[in-house]
Amino acid sequence: MESHIGNFEELKICQPSLRLQHERNIDMSKIAIIYGSTTGYCETVAGKIQEAIGKENADIVNVTDLNESVLKDHDVLLLGTSTWGAGDVQDDWFSGIDLLKGADLSGKKVAIFGCGDSASYGDTFCGGMKALYDAVKDKGCKLIGSAPAEGYSFSASDAVVDGRFVGLPLDEINEEGKTQGRIDAWVKELKNNL
Repeated sequence: MESHIGNFEELKICQPSLRLQHERNIDMSKIAIIYGSTTGYCETVAGKIQEAIGKENADIVNVTDLNESVLKDHDVLLLGTSTWGAGDVQDDWFSGIDLLKGADLSGKKVAIFGCGDSASYGDTFCGGMKALYDAVKDKGCKLIGSAPAEGYSFSASDAVVDGRFVGLPLDEINEEGKTQGRIDAWVKELKNNL
């Protein structure tokens, strides 16, 4: 295996300009942050994600307003739900999931985020994300934005696949102080995958 350690300083010097060039080439105006929220937590998180991306670069869409035009007009879809009951999506997502299942998402990039309560519902923490994942995973899109399961306090979640959450799990009830850092790290990863 060839070593390039000697070029590390050169790479380190060039890296910021390459990153800026890469970021300029991304058309981030085609991002839709689609959320379903009953108590307001997921709506608040959608707003925080939009701020991290840049308000001018992403549209926020309540899932009750989701239609084929929203899906067609955006190249990147960030799908967010709170989790209810035994790991279900927020109620407004049921018709949204039907729309996703019937859509052609070829060429799109999709990421998922979810809100849950790891203390009261540690056995279904952010499980609603799995329903969104299942709705889009075979629709021709590229799934991005999975998150490591480490660092969260929960006992089980259907949203963990192959040791990683299918998207960004957030606990605005018990771990609100970690939300912004988790969002910032996730958005940075998303930008690297766009």
